[in-house]
Amino acid sequence: MVKKISHIGIAVKDLNEAIKFYQKLGLELEEIEEVPSQKVKVAFFPIGEVRIELLEATSEDSPIAKFIEKRGEGVHHLAFQVDDLPEKLSEAEEKEFRLIDKEPRPGAHGADIAFLHPKSTHGTLIEFCQEKE
Repeated sequence: MVKKISHIGIAVKDLNEAIKFYQKLGLELEEIEEVPSQKVKVAFFPIGEVRIELLEATSEDSPIAKFIEKRGEGVHHLAFQVDDLPEKLSEAEEKEFRLIDKEPRPGAHGADIAFLHPKSTHGTLIEFCQEKE
């Protein structure tokens, strides 16, 4: 079951500049974290029950660097919080969604994550995440 929108991931070229922008909007920076497995540095801004997640590539071969090169800065993905990520992936596969991840992998904020390919989701990269309790 999808519980809620967990976060909206936004690809940025310069994390520090993007942080300043969101702070000017009145949002408060929660934390900055590096996720080496994803080759990304992430800044979190909570807003209600949802987070804005700013993503800066830490390597030229990072998925975020490739995204920015192809599409420019902007919304990268929409993340839904789920209770049982392996079960949700199995369900998505049964419904013939194209999976990028067949198994959960570690993500930011201590969550396990997995992505659905945008070619099977009307052009939006969808992330399922299961936060550790």
